[in-house]
This record gives sequence, C-alpha cells and structure tokens, in this order.
Amino acid sequence: MKQFYFFLILVVLLSCGQKKKYHKDKAEANNMLSEAVVDIIQHREKLNEEFKNPETSPLPDRYRKSFDGLDFFAPDTNYRITAKFERTPDAVPFLMSTTTSEKTTEVVYGVAHFELNGKQHRLEIYQSPELIKQEKYRNYLFLPFLDDTNGEETYGGGRYIDLTIPQGETIVIDFNKAYNPYCVYNRKYSCPLVPRQNYLQTKVMAGVKDFAKK
Repeated sequence: MKQFYFFLILVVLLSCGQKKKYHKDKAEANNMLSEAVVDIIQHREKLNEEFKNPETSPLPDRYRKSFDGLDFFAPDTNYRITAKFERTPDAVPFLMSTTTSEKTTEVVYGVAHFELNGKQHRLEIYQSPELIKQEKYRNYLFLPFLDDTNGEETYGGGRYIDLTIPQGETIVIDFNKAYNPYCVYNRKYSCPLVPRQNYLQTKVMAGVKDFAKK
C-alpha cells in the first residue's frame, strides 16, 4: 500500500513539473516585452542618425543643423500586431497619386486583416514593380496609412511603414515604426498619397509625431 501512495505522489509531482513548460512566469514575459521595446528604441536611434547625417537626411541644412531628434509617441507594444495576410496575386498595377504631378506604379501585393483598439481593420500593402528590380528592394513592401491622429498629433497626410514579404500567412506590423513622408520635411520630395481605403478609424498613438520646424 505504501508503494502505491509513493507512486501516486510521484506521478502528481511529475505532472505539475511538466505543466510549468506551458506557462511563462512574469520574468520571462517581461524579458520578451523588453526585446520588443529594445527593437523599437534601436529603430528610432537609427532613424535619428539618418536625419542627422547630411548624406541621408531629408532635412534642409537650416533645420538639420539644429536637429536633436524626431518627436515620437512612447513605445507601446499594443501597436505591434500580427495580422492575417491575404495575398492578392491577381491584382493589376495602378497609378498612385503623389504630392506632385508625378504618379508611381504600384500593385496591391496583399491585404492585412487585424484587430487594433478593439476594432477590426484591413490595410492594403503595396509593392512597386520598378523598385523590386533592385536587389535590395526585392522583398520590400510599402504600407501607407491614415488614422484619427492625422492633423492633430501626426502629419495630416498620413504615415508610412516599411515591411518585408512574409514567409507564411501572417505579417507583423509595428506601428511604433511608422514614419512621416519626406515631403513633410522638404518640399523637394514627391511623396505617395495614402489611398483612402487605408484609413484606420482609430487613433494610432505610436510612431513618429508631426514635425515642428524650429
């Protein structure tokens, strides 16, 4: 009988021990969260360095010389979402309007479906037939979007996010990496206008804020 109880206790202990592998403790969760925040911070540092560098900055010299960093929303991993990615292989090229008389040729490469701020949303994601001829842009995707912060906390014409073609049926969209079109900083640039179908009926309180000229 004693051997039976010993065996029963051993089984229970082993079962409890195995359950731990399916439950992350708070320290593990915090480490994962920190990695996402570190990635956002590193992305911002890189962006600021590009703006400071006269070789890569869109800023005119009069603004670049006094530039001390872009204005960002606080990092928020709630705005880093994994969306269902619906590819659209039969989409035909179309002309996207810009801030000048120029138009760019784009193709809807796919549509992202996701939930954000308690609402369901969809965004078209584009690919440039001309740009993918360059090796470094072969897997590049372009996501322009509008939201309810435009004209208040952010630039009125919307913002952009750079993406890479995903392997599977989902795509990670980190709105913390949303940035302004270059024409916000310098009128010499021609920037694509965000298609109206890419308007998010919510506030995206993440990424770069509007630019205040000093």
